[in-house]
Amino acid sequence: MHFVQAKGILSAQNGMNLYRGCSHGCIYCDSRSKCYHMDHAFEDVEVKENALSLLEDALRRKRERCMLSTGSMTDPYIPLESELGYVRGALALADRFGFGFTLITKSARVLRDLDLLRSINEKTKCVVQMTVTTCDEELCRKIEPNVSTTAERVEALHRLHEAGIPTVVWLSPILPYLNDTEENVRGVLERCAAAKVRGVVCFGMGLTLREGNREYFYAQLDRLFPGLKERYIREYGTQYVVSSPHNDELMRLFHGFCAEKDMMHDNDQIFAWLRRFEEKPEARQLSLFD
Repeated sequence: MHFVQAKGILSAQNGMNLYRGCSHGCIYCDSRSKCYHMDHAFEDVEVKENALSLLEDALRRKRERCMLSTGSMTDPYIPLESELGYVRGALALADRFGFGFTLITKSARVLRDLDLLRSINEKTKCVVQMTVTTCDEELCRKIEPNVSTTAERVEALHRLHEAGIPTVVWLSPILPYLNDTEENVRGVLERCAAAKVRGVVCFGMGLTLREGNREYFYAQLDRLFPGLKERYIREYGTQYVVSSPHNDELMRLFHGFCAEKDMMHDNDQIFAWLRRFEEKPEARQLSLFD
């Protein structure tokens, strides 16, 4: 890892990346793409040393409270977080200033911060988004080698629900000829329903590949699944969107299952809900006496 001094921390949409780069090793990671202009090795995680002081200053200046978010570029619960605690610090600031929070992760380490997640959610809204791609633990270990197993992530979803924390699952990416089966998609959705997740995000049965992440992905296919790279090149060339040949039937399964189990499955609806700041009535009453 290496440290930098950042000039700012919140985006126009109130998102933040406390770290840049990742050590989880997911073979399909879009954040490796050259368009993000990461000028250091991806596994050499960049730490924004002054992130928490910048965030505190930004929250003090905010005229209106809103939902904050993290995890769009780097999983917030990479192993370094256990040592540095920047995400926990950001959650504590959100809790202190009365802001909502949502984060995206593949790690059961999120449970470390259950106390803060619960405290935020008692006053406003705190949502944990968890990526789940496969029910096959052996495949999980190949395509997502350094993160929590699927079973560990699903257990975390159950514990978050028990604590009253709403959850959303990202069913993404679906890799053609690896996890694009009815058995896998149905298995993931069954686990989502059992864990009482509020919604499932899915952009289609496939993945995106562009310069930077395409080369890494293909190198990993060569290493882990000999012969599959050539099939991808033959069928998809340099396409940005790589869709499963089973996309249509799997998407029908996805929407039908989610509708039956009353889980949100319209991406626009889910994202609108995630962005919406909601103050709990009891918290609003208490604020009148502050």
